[in-house]
This record gives sequence, structure tokens and C-alpha cells, in this order.
Amino acid sequence: MRQVTRSLVVLGALLLLPIAALALTFLPPGGNALDALRGHVPEARQIAQLQMAQPSLTLGTELVSRDFRQPVYLTAPRGDPRLFIVDQPGRIWIVEGGGKLPTPFLDITSRITFGGEQGLLGLAFHPDYAANGRFFVNHTDRSGNSEIAEYRVSADPNVAAPEPVRTLLNIPDRAPNHNGGWLDFGPDGYLYIATGDGGGAGDPFGSGQDRNSLLAKLLRLDVNGAAPYAIPPSNPWAGGGGAPEAFVYGLRNPWRVSFDGDRIFIADVGQGAWEEVSVITTAMGGANLGWSVMEGAHCYRARTCATEGMVPPVYEFSHEGGACSVTGGYVYRGAAIPALAGHYFFGDYCAGFVRSFRYEAASGVSDLTDWTAQLGDLGQITSFGKDSAGELYVIAADGRVMKLVPR
Repeated sequence: MRQVTRSLVVLGALLLLPIAALALTFLPPGGNALDALRGHVPEARQIAQLQMAQPSLTLGTELVSRDFRQPVYLTAPRGDPRLFIVDQPGRIWIVEGGGKLPTPFLDITSRITFGGEQGLLGLAFHPDYAANGRFFVNHTDRSGNSEIAEYRVSADPNVAAPEPVRTLLNIPDRAPNHNGGWLDFGPDGYLYIATGDGGGAGDPFGSGQDRNSLLAKLLRLDVNGAAPYAIPPSNPWAGGGGAPEAFVYGLRNPWRVSFDGDRIFIADVGQGAWEEVSVITTAMGGANLGWSVMEGAHCYRARTCATEGMVPPVYEFSHEGGACSVTGGYVYRGAAIPALAGHYFFGDYCAGFVRSFRYEAASGVSDLTDWTAQLGDLGQITSFGKDSAGELYVIAADGRVMKLVPR
């Protein structure tokens, strides 16, 4: 088990961040997009303004359950019709057959610190969960450190064994915010983990550009190798030059991350002006996403704004009009709403909107669509979720879990 200094993310701020205003922009991929960021001069950024497209169909929500204290995630094992809901105070619940089961799948309330951005934040099932019963959680421990632990299901498929099999990582923290909290398995079979910069305004500990820190990173571990984990040989610093567990760096407070094939969509919460979505691939180990040199596509530290080698976001929006904290979602690949195939869904905690866009490496972002008017008042959006069939869900801070459905 590795320990590294780290600071907490403002999960509450992250989960509860607003976005009402739309200064929506797009950075074309390729070419000298990085040069376009330099100097914080709008004319030089070559950012194309995106027009909001009219919805191509009518969407609604179907209430799955509202019987949760503070839900922050929804997922499911491969091929499993059940829904697993992560409740931030420290429990994982199962919804099956349209109802919430009375006994939690896992209860680790005695092992965590809960409040604000701290608590039980993430859940990932092993790709072979049906055969091996392995799953992993991301939470803040009793000392406020970020901890990644492995658990097993018990003989009862609806209840996990209460004690962890092992702790993979325990990352010391200096503040109670900016914890990240997401984790999931990629198409390469490795476990990816998103960490925040450790808290405090403006990355005071310099975690974002410190390749030796486990904070402000997307980590990648091989949990099928030696216990508690092995370093994938293709990790960029497996042989030195940075933390061997690190895959990419320059994140502030990723909330959240998702895969679409070998693409990785990263929604990163901004400091005070810009929210962003970046797209990388599983072949882009070592990528620098910019924080805290950049906030979105803008120089955050104007005196040290050297952007060479940094990967700009594909999409950003400003805090004008009330926006404050991006909530990342998923690319829709379900069967119930075929017209939405390829749309990446995301929202904002403060503004409560739900929007989507399509992304292609050759052409960038297109079909930016606002679904908020159709979906109604969703409140503070803490997360999106995806079931084993690829259908999408919206999760609200007031305890509601809602499925996106056609009308």
C-alpha cells in the first residue's frame, strides 16, 4: 500500500457547483491549439462559438427511487440488471425490480469521514465480477485521507463481506476538498482512479504539475497482478520520472470521468471562472491537462503560462449566469433512445442543467443540445449513472435517482 501526501477535494463544491451561463466554447483538436491558449487573449485562442442545437426528440425522466440521503454515483456489474447506488454517508444500496432493497450491499459508515466533499465517493466492479466477486471503492478514511480499498461479495449476492480484502492506496490529504473520487476499469483491464489536487484555492501545494504526487492525477493500476497492485508497464513513469501509478496529470477536481471505447472523457471542475471537458485516449499516457497553469483554455497563472505540451479541453463553459461546477456523465450507447447514440451527457451542480454534445477527433464538438427544459427541475446534479444495458441516469443531491427515457 502506497502513501502520498494529498489534500481533499471540495466534493460538496464539486458536486454542488453551478453553471447557468453558457459562454460555451470549443477548441479545435490538432494543429497549434496549445499556442492558441497562450496569453489569455481571446482573439488568439481560435475558439469557435457553439450554437445550441434544437433537441431532436423529447426526453423525460423516470423516477427510480428517492430514498437516499446523498447519492453520488450509480453503476452496475457487466450483464447485471441490478442498480448499485453509492450514498455518500457510507453505504451502497441495490435497486432491483423497481425497488430499493432494505439491506445495504455495503455499509462502511464507521470507516469513513463524511461531510462536504468527503465520504464514500466511488465504486467499480471488476470486469469479471460475476466470477470473482471483486469490487473497489474510493472514500475518505477516518483521518480524511483518500483511500482505495478492495472488497468481495459474500455468499449472498445482495450483500458484500463487511471487511476489505486489502487497501490499495491511502493518500494523505491536507484539506477536506478536491478529492476526485471516481474509479473504473478501462477497456485495457486496468483500474483507473481520479484524484483531485488536494484542496485549497489555486493549487497551493503545486500538485497539478508535480508528476511525483498522486494528487491531481488519473492513476492506472493493474489489480490482476501482484497484491495489492502492479504497475502497468506502459504507464508513462513506470521506469522513473514521476509517480509510477500516475497515467495523466494536471487535474484540479475531476467530477466525473467515463470511458467510451478507448476514449476517456474527463469533466474537471474549475477554480472560479471556467468549467471544462477534456477527451484523451488510453494511448495518451503522460498527457498534461494543464492545471494549475491553465483553467479550462485560459491561463490561470499569467506569469508562468507556458502551455507547450499541454492538452486543451475540447469544451468549456464560463461561470457567467450562475454556472459553477461541471458534473461529467457518459456517451450514450444504449438501445432505448437510438437518436442519442454518440451524445456525451453532462451537467452542472449549481445551474442544474443537462446538456449533451457529440465529439469526433477530426471535427471536434458538434450538436450541443440543452435538454433542461424538457427534463424539468432536477435540482443540484451530483452525478450521472449508467446501467449494464448502457441506459443513462441522473442523480440529484435531494436523493432522487432518475432514468433518462424517451417521451
